[in-house]
Amino acid sequence: MKILVCITHVPDTTSRIAFTDNNTKFDANGVQFIIGPYDDYALARAVELKEQLGASLTVLNVGGPESDPTIRKALAIGADDAIRVNAEPTDSFFVAQQIAEQVKAGGYELVLMGRESIDFNGGMVHGMVGELLGWPALSPVMKLDVEGDSVKMAREIEGGKEYLEAKLPLVAGCQEPIAEWKIPNMRGIMSARTKPLNIVDPVDTAKMTSVEVFELPPEKGAVKMIDADNVAELVDLLKNEAKVL
Repeated sequence: MKILVCITHVPDTTSRIAFTDNNTKFDANGVQFIIGPYDDYALARAVELKEQLGASLTVLNVGGPESDPTIRKALAIGADDAIRVNAEPTDSFFVAQQIAEQVKAGGYELVLMGRESIDFNGGMVHGMVGELLGWPALSPVMKLDVEGDSVKMAREIEGGKEYLEAKLPLVAGCQEPIAEWKIPNMRGIMSARTKPLNIVDPVDTAKMTSVEVFELPPEKGAVKMIDADNVAELVDLLKNEAKVL
């Protein structure tokens, strides 16, 4: 069995975000990058499946050379090899096209990724990849087990959980608690240095969207402290200033 895990190279949630060139480009200076947290769950479950089923595990990223340390971390966690499509991940459709082409070329049977990236939070790539391949695509998957050519899953829906079964091949967008995050150990870090990281050119595809401008959210206003015994003032502020009553 061949498993492909698609990972994103995203800013740490604690990073301070800024933009350049008239707010049209993201400023990466001084920003710490990580594997997308939802992708981390997908990778952790894939490592478990690799050990259980004797599967091969490849990680894929669409990005430039700056993504290589993030990819090496995924290799240290347990992937056998990696592919980096040498292109800027400009929009969801472009990324999905690159993933679909690598899936076809590599003969993968199970494609896992996070339910969404934490930079754009689009949550669309898994569905697009499934459509391009003609495979089932399910998200957000909270539990995933493989038995032969069948995959049993649980996913979150409004008001509860939905239990599903589908045949391989398929695409799944993952979230917690599908697996616990794995931290690379020293042996994994050392072996990751020699594992193959294959750089491939992107396939030609139309870019459906472009960024016109980025805008930071407004700064939070000053906090008003109200005396604990002054309930009337609190109610007045909530009603007439905050307008939440």
